Amino acid sequence: MTSDYPVVLSLENHCSTAQQEVMADNLQATFGESLLSDMLDDFPDTLPSPEALKFKILVKNKKIGTLKETHERKGSDKRGKVEEWEEEVADGEEEEEEEEEEEEEEEDKFKESEVLESVLGDNQDKETGVKKLPGVMLFKKKKTRKLKIALALSDLVIYTKAEKFKSFQHSRLYQQFNENNSIGETQARKLSKLRVHEFIFHTRKFITRIYPKATRADSSNFNPQEFWNIGCQMVALNFQTPGLPMDLQNGKFLDNGGSGYILKPHFLRESKSYFNPSNIKEGMPITLTIRLISGIQLPLTHSSSNKGDSLVIIEVFGVPNDQMKQQTRVIKKNAFSPRWNETFTFIIHVPELALIRFVVEGQGLIAGNEFLGQYTLPLLCMNKGYRRIPLFSRMGESLEPASLFVYVCFTEHQPGHSHSVP
Repeated sequence: MTSDYPVVLSLENHCSTAQQEVMADNLQATFGESLLSDMLDDFPDTLPSPEALKFKILVKNKKIGTLKETHERKGSDKRGKVEEWEEEVADGEEEEEEEEEEEEEEEDKFKESEVLESVLGDNQDKETGVKKLPGVMLFKKKKTRKLKIALALSDLVIYTKAEKFKSFQHSRLYQQFNENNSIGETQARKLSKLRVHEFIFHTRKFITRIYPKATRADSSNFNPQEFWNIGCQMVALNFQTPGLPMDLQNGKFLDNGGSGYILKPHFLRESKSYFNPSNIKEGMPITLTIRLISGIQLPLTHSSSNKGDSLVIIEVFGVPNDQMKQQTRVIKKNAFSPRWNETFTFIIHVPELALIRFVVEGQGLIAGNEFLGQYTLPLLCMNKGYRRIPLFSRMGESLEPASLFVYVCFTEHQPGHSHSVP
């Protein structure tokens, strides 16, 4: 393994109960003591930190019963023992879209102040919370199906139980600490606009995974930044498809030694935070100044009409107000050692979420510019002073010795009150 931190195996399980038992046997035989098959003594009713789960492998799948029941069955013979799991199903994408539209209409009936009071109040009355649930969520009859789950496989699921997302209200009232939700990108995007504070509150309590919509038949990707901005822990991408989203993914997790885990900013963890990525009122902005001095042995284009005409684009990804890009002039016929000596300034309001991306392109007058290389990294991982920026290909391969030579300077503004109110 390349990291000491836990690995989560998410199972796409369509097997018979007999084959599920084979899966359970194979998982235990392959991973041995590394496979987490019982709750940790210090965490019977709360999620452990990644630090507490070092060198462990967790199974994410459907689970029958509670962790206490699993613990009581430890060491017993589970061969042939099967339980039923009931879940809601939709007729298809059309019904899913209709439900989302109904949910959106219902959401509009509630004022944001009522939502904040419900989410952030210290003494929430669960009975009152039930009354505030949208009528469509309470009374619309859902179609269900029953699945058979082998107890041997079910008991290997500890802190990562897969649970269908219904609503934020339902989760606050009924969802258990070890239940994880997977939300499609379309629904997640709507919820992030309509119920951003509830969404962030949800990601503070429960592991939340966002996945690409089914219509991405070409395995394309969405921009993961919009879901990192609201605290989603797992933003699933099609890793087989290179491009901007994968560049952001690889750059984001350069932090913390490339371990695969990074700590969310405090305003995405605090219970009293009113952070809204689309409406930044106060914070600690940073003025980032980058002087792009020169390039070193830049890649050549594949176009016969381009003789080494190159330019550099510097992009900022983060909250919407921070998203911007600037570019250099074109240096003609010199990809070996182009010199720009140009200075760019960016004011970044939420530096904790910002990524900086350097893109080198070859100018193309007819077919458009050609991508030559890029490097993406978190803003707070940048060091001041003279720095060398390595370049990577579209497929993520090193283009050594191709690089950029820059000078980096930060100016921190006077601290405000973060993104929360007293």
